Amino acid sequence: MALIYKTDIIPTAEQIIELYENAGLPRPTYDSERIGKMYANANLVITAWDDTILVGVSRSITDWVWCCYLADLAVRSDYKTSGIGKKLVQLTKEKVGEQSIVLLLSVPTAMEYYPKIGMEKVDNGFIIFREE
Repeated sequence: MALIYKTDIIPTAEQIIELYENAGLPRPTYDSERIGKMYANANLVITAWDDTILVGVSRSITDWVWCCYLADLAVRSDYKTSGIGKKLVQLTKEKVGEQSIVLLLSVPTAMEYYPKIGMEKVDNGFIIFREE
């Protein structure tokens, strides 16, 4: 398996939806227009490819000098133990640089994963939930 990581391509909404559904990432996959806008408005997207198959993605919003919100991290289910998620997070941190923090909100099923790849759990956050 020769994986290629790219920062110069935005997958199609269909590719993203298929990946999210395969990975079990709870996103509005019933709404391809909304998925497309999520990616159109992100300013850092890193993808992992096995030939022409999208096997992983990280989608972030950042100012490049203070903070980076890693909004989505998804890896295809049959690739989950191959280090792709860890590599996507590492590449995200490399791209935003040393001045910026990387933060995310985890889905409940991934709470045990992030400390394993070197991320620290924090308790000083607040949220206003979306209506849908």
